[in-house]
Amino acid sequence: MTQEDLPESDEEWREKLSGDEYRILRESGTEPRGTGKYLEKDDEGVYRCKACGQELFPSNYKFPSDGWPSFYDAKEDSVEFRKDESHGMTRTEVVCSNCKSHLGHVFEDGPEPTGKRFCVNSVALEFEEKG
Repeated sequence: MTQEDLPESDEEWREKLSGDEYRILRESGTEPRGTGKYLEKDDEGVYRCKACGQELFPSNYKFPSDGWPSFYDAKEDSVEFRKDESHGMTRTEVVCSNCKSHLGHVFEDGPEPTGKRFCVNSVALEFEEKG
């Protein structure tokens, strides 16, 4: 989905997304720990933004985690970072670079080769199997 095809108003986003999708993607919500449908998925493919379809994370960047799907990196130029000081913490929020939807947060406690842990809500993702 190109920038021109994205919903322009909050009302249009509400029509496009389910209640949970809207809460997470447009209101920076979080799904409960350990409940996401992609938490244990290990199939080969690509994870896309649920809101706009932009490719975000190749499946080979994913690593086992006990809370939310986690990736050690994102596809180049697919995400942007914002300072998040909500809930009495300072974190780095990760948003889709195309539609600016909230995906999750990135932390500095991930595996090599980057040392990053992109902690992403399953609700914010859509998986496309390879082939």
